[in-house]
Amino acid sequence: MTKPTIILDPHWRSLAELFSQNTLSALREGFDVIWGRDEPISSEAFDAAWPSASVLISATPTVTRKMLDDAPKLRAVIEVSGAFPDSIDYEACAAKGVEVLSCAPGFRESVAEMGLAMALAGARGLVAEHEAFRGGNEGWLQENPTTDFSLHGARIGFVGFGQIARELTGLLAPFRPRVRAHDPWLAQGNVDRFDVELCRLEDLLKWSRCLFVTAAPTSRNKALISADMVALLPDHALVVLLSRAHLVDFDALVAAAKTGRIRVAADVFPVEPLPREHPVRKVSNVILSPHRAAAVQGGRHLIGDMILRDLKAMCSGDSSRQLATSDSSRVDLVAGIGNAARAAKMAVERGDS
Repeated sequence: MTKPTIILDPHWRSLAELFSQNTLSALREGFDVIWGRDEPISSEAFDAAWPSASVLISATPTVTRKMLDDAPKLRAVIEVSGAFPDSIDYEACAAKGVEVLSCAPGFRESVAEMGLAMALAGARGLVAEHEAFRGGNEGWLQENPTTDFSLHGARIGFVGFGQIARELTGLLAPFRPRVRAHDPWLAQGNVDRFDVELCRLEDLLKWSRCLFVTAAPTSRNKALISADMVALLPDHALVVLLSRAHLVDFDALVAAAKTGRIRVAADVFPVEPLPREHPVRKVSNVILSPHRAAAVQGGRHLIGDMILRDLKAMCSGDSSRQLATSDSSRVDLVAGIGNAARAAKMAVERGDS
């Protein structure tokens, strides 16, 4: 029996980053894997495989209407960068019955874990006390009642209640927090099982002691948390920025932190790598992480597991998917957002400052 052909071109990511050895072996056993290397696929290899390809797996997939005409067997395009890119003709894919899937849900475990760590560190002033200790100014047995707080019973808010937010809600459950969220894509019935109350963005910001920004970026939500919205946050609120800096007025967020009115923990930034002269580097009320929430050994292997599961489901006629599915009514793309992490990683590899 002929195996379905998969073009596996994960660069700029690596195979080991996405797949455990067992999952990669199972993928090769069940499918005819073309390329499957850490360097970019050659145009010759791609052109030779494209007419018979059933699936394209790529960190930077480009699929045009003309390309679809040349790939009659194509059933799916799977991006492994982390967001739906603007280099795919989604309408043409839908018309041809080609699924477009994103690996974004595969980050949920490692990113949620980092989000919890950043929230704990920010809520308890761990980094600030660490720095004070280094300077010989530590406060032994000292409470900081205006700035520090416990997550137990805390008012936790989420901007966007997708995979990462839902995973984080599970990690936070032992603290028995009160949880609210703003997500215009969801109805209350969609989140009742998480014991989460949906509300307006303004109300969420006024209420939250700890606010997680976990929404996916779109052309409609750029700077959704504007300077006016930042001003609504309670004094000494903690903002944990996990998804994309695209969602916030970053300058306004930094300015509020600089005054000491709020704390911020950020894993993502407007420009990556962040310029060395950026003022946020000197703000003491900010915890900084260089876009490494998912950067832990095996932290992205869930992506590979989901890919293998969904490919098997396609072959068996099962329509359920673990990867994120594109929907013509919801895909609202931002040019370049899908490749932001790629640009950052390549800049680091080049040694850019």
